[in-house]
Amino acid sequence: MDDLYREIIIDHYKNPQYRGQLNPADFTFEDENPLCGDQLRIDLRLGDDGKVKEAAFSGHGCAISQASADLLLEMVIGKTLDEVKNLKKEDLLDVLGIELGPVRLKCALLSFKVLKGSVYGLKSGESYTEEE
Repeated sequence: MDDLYREIIIDHYKNPQYRGQLNPADFTFEDENPLCGDQLRIDLRLGDDGKVKEAAFSGHGCAISQASADLLLEMVIGKTLDEVKNLKKEDLLDVLGIELGPVRLKCALLSFKVLKGSVYGLKSGESYTEEE
């Protein structure tokens, strides 16, 4: 089963659906993983109904950080802002579907951290941390 999930990760890394930037965007935030240098920016645009209509990510990093960003944005399209705020890191990890060590876990969760920073209106230099 891990092989199937690895193929999904590689496909999202090589063929991302949500790579780019939205200008203007309703929500934008960027951050990095200081352990490895991965950088990520996420832009969201809401529709008139208050749901995420468009989403995009940009930046650079390893296959896991880039694929997780693409998968996460796929998850949030069509969700309300409250639904996005209620997402848990386990939701993303379940979609990734593979065991990750501590370093790779930081890579996988960078997109989650950036997404939450955007919807909570954090500014450059601030960082989102999920309450345990």
